[in-house]
Amino acid sequence: MIQRVMILLLLITSCKQAATEDATTDIQTPVSVINISRGPMQEYIELNATSTFLLKSFIKANATGYLQSTNIHLGQLVHRGQLLFTVKTKEAVSIGNAVNALDSSFKFSGTNSIKASVDGYITSLDHQPGDYVQDGEQLATISNNFVFLMNMPYELHNAVIIHHTVDLILPGGEKITGTISAAMPTVDSVAQTQSIIITMDGNKTIPENLVVKVNIPTVSKTDVITLPKSAVLADETQTEFWVMKLMNDSTAIKVPVKKGIETKDKIEIISPVFSDNDKILVTGNYGLEDTAKVKIINP
Repeated sequence: MIQRVMILLLLITSCKQAATEDATTDIQTPVSVINISRGPMQEYIELNATSTFLLKSFIKANATGYLQSTNIHLGQLVHRGQLLFTVKTKEAVSIGNAVNALDSSFKFSGTNSIKASVDGYITSLDHQPGDYVQDGEQLATISNNFVFLMNMPYELHNAVIIHHTVDLILPGGEKITGTISAAMPTVDSVAQTQSIIITMDGNKTIPENLVVKVNIPTVSKTDVITLPKSAVLADETQTEFWVMKLMNDSTAIKVPVKKGIETKDKIEIISPVFSDNDKILVTGNYGLEDTAKVKIINP
């Protein structure tokens, strides 16, 4: 009797273990998959550039006297030949009063006009109407030739090509296009960086001293296989890389890969050569065994 009870207990235990193993085997990890992409790819290095005016023209008084009027304000765009100030000397005031006393129909002003010598923005105003100014005294500053100056490590000089366009990324993420126009003929003796002049395409108004990011392409390829970064997994030392490839509707296997260049969101796959029909896990792939049961949740 006791022997029969023991056999029955063993049978029950075995059934429970088999059920547990079946349940474990049936566990499927929800995943989403993606096909490879093919096309051109560039690897960039990100540097900073600062907006600045390369040229500053100083507007000066052309006579000693009183500033009669100002026709400008800070930040205003002015053009060459535009009237900026008028100055009236003490002598002109005296002569004008005497002439007008003799003949009121004779209009004598005795004012000197001061005009802009270049196009640009008014970036400083040093006097206001009524001020007494000396001949040659600075009245305002016109800044022009607006550019971005990028300090580039000299070892990257081969990556910068004059007249090529680059992306300028403003704070906030807005992207504008610039053109590399020149390289300064000197290198900073300490930092060993060279100043690169980037002109902005278009008429967008940018304040001076704004720091933007510049993407400089260092490697360009025309036809490569790429995957999203989330599809490529790595070990702790970042020396081995792999993807999880779908073998059938419910099984994924580990496939070691060799990486090439990469951007912020995608990686070039040098080997193995995947086909356009291969499906690679892009989510749910982290922590899976070399062979894993999966459940596809995307179409």
